[in-house]
Amino acid sequence: MELKQLLKDLRYDRITGDESISVGGLCSSASAAVGGDLFFCYAGTEADGHDYAGKAVENGAVALVCERELDIPVTQIIVADGRAAMATLARTFYGYPDKSLKIVAVTGTNGKTTTTYMLKSIFDKNNSNSAIIGTLGIAYGDIFISPELTTPDPLFLHGVFADMVNRGVEYVFMEVSAHALYFGKTDGICFEAGIFTNCTQDHLDFFKDMQSYAECKCKLFERGRCRRAVLNSDDPLGAELIGALPDSVSYGLENPADTFAVNVTEKIDGTSFVINISDEIYEINIKLPALHNVYNALAAATCAKILGVDIDVIAKGLESLDKVPGRLERVANYNGGDVFVDFAHTPDGLEKSLSSLKKLCKGNLYCLFGCGGNRDSVKRPLMGEAAARYADFLIITSDNPRYEDPFEIILQIEEGVKKSGKKYVTVTDREVATEYALNLLNPDDILLVAGKGGENYQEIMGIKHSYNDNTVIKRLIS
Repeated sequence: MELKQLLKDLRYDRITGDESISVGGLCSSASAAVGGDLFFCYAGTEADGHDYAGKAVENGAVALVCERELDIPVTQIIVADGRAAMATLARTFYGYPDKSLKIVAVTGTNGKTTTTYMLKSIFDKNNSNSAIIGTLGIAYGDIFISPELTTPDPLFLHGVFADMVNRGVEYVFMEVSAHALYFGKTDGICFEAGIFTNCTQDHLDFFKDMQSYAECKCKLFERGRCRRAVLNSDDPLGAELIGALPDSVSYGLENPADTFAVNVTEKIDGTSFVINISDEIYEINIKLPALHNVYNALAAATCAKILGVDIDVIAKGLESLDKVPGRLERVANYNGGDVFVDFAHTPDGLEKSLSSLKKLCKGNLYCLFGCGGNRDSVKRPLMGEAAARYADFLIITSDNPRYEDPFEIILQIEEGVKKSGKKYVTVTDREVATEYALNLLNPDDILLVAGKGGENYQEIMGIKHSYNDNTVIKRLIS
């Protein structure tokens, strides 16, 4: 594409050099640059892309998008925000593929992944060609792309959208994280619907306070970003958004809502309830346990309904979903005790999973968990408190320690546990901790292995080692 044509939607300060050059690709990694590429420079949280522009040009980049003029003899487009420019130009370069798709965004601290999986299951029953983008990866047709980020960067995202259009995809259900909204990854996309699940403490290492974190979540519902808003009336921020968005639709269990559930019955192998969607009533039995999955089901059902899916198809879709990998997934039974793996890595997420399992547990409830390194350290004692509130015995271990000392992270979690007087052990090696926890089980006990969910790695000192809780548990049992 000719550079001048590519820039037609972009607001920029000035251009130095030739606007008639041909651009063959877009990139933001200097090492990945090839001949004909347009390279994006912006100041990141850990590195500044401007420092790598020379390397990108050496590798073949023919032009730069940058936030300041560089002493490099190639065409340069000077912009105020390199990330925002990247989102705009990616849409243009790939021919605005998002306009040919009906895209639903799901944002919130917890529940994003499960809600997208529920939506895909519903639309599969509706004979719609649909796709998922999120924490567990990207899936459409026979294509699966391993996860890197919850919400991919614009250059990759719009390239995937373009391929989806070529393969006949109609609907895309994607997780949109607060980080993605902060960095403008989805700028320019008008979502068919935006779902808000909840807002509880997480990522304060980045956002610093809950108000800043909440404000980022709210960006999804700014004018022009989504046609309809689907909001949780039982969440304080959700209730606030309902008041600000008169055309929104709501769901909930405690406060008035357009969609709600009654006669909720929780079991170890699933949950049944009667759903009411704007006075249409249907009995539903999902195979996922816990009350928070009722909320996820209400969110997915409400969204599907406003997109034109009949209630009986919604019910069939919800009931046909067997599991969501690593989301309160029942993975084994050992010595008569049930073993669950869950992604719960926030105080609220851990509390919701444990409180639901506590109601179902006839014996002892055990919880194995840790906290990630180089992330929100304030939540570590809160995680300890949340776990101790419901579990009978705790096994505190490593999650993804990254560049931190695992034992120091465990010490911070202990601060919260000690307040309760609950018994616990600390085992730094996660696999050893898992073996120890499994050997505690007796009939009617439950073990929750929390924090990593469906992740296939453990990150230690910059290296991602192969590790999956489900796989480790099954190997140890065998």
